[in-house]
Amino acid sequence: MKLAALLTIVCGIAIAADTPETVMITYQAKPGADAALARVIEKHWATARNLRLVVDQLHLTLRIVEDDGRVSFVDIFTWRDERIPDSAPAAIQAIWAEMNAAVESRGGAPGIRIQRVGVVTR
Repeated sequence: MKLAALLTIVCGIAIAADTPETVMITYQAKPGADAALARVIEKHWATARNLRLVVDQLHLTLRIVEDDGRVSFVDIFTWRDERIPDSAPAAIQAIWAEMNAAVESRGGAPGIRIQRVGVVTR
């Protein structure tokens, strides 16, 4: 009985399912940095896919131009597991540093705003 209980515990940990997390990230580009930021967002997606950190089914990047010409981007995607951002690989963290250098705070909002979202329709 003890061996069966141990195997159940070990197997339960080994086969624990990932818990996907869909996020919507808003990036407020610094003036003149929108093209560079767009490239970094694209690089982030490519790197995350290559490292198998994200789910391929849903990815959308939107570009917003305000009336005053300021540019923002919204990126929507799903991490394969909600724990990934908390322990992201060095390659992803380096890209995040590039992103932070290309954004600015506006109207009391941070340069990068991350929100957990749920998909209603596809």
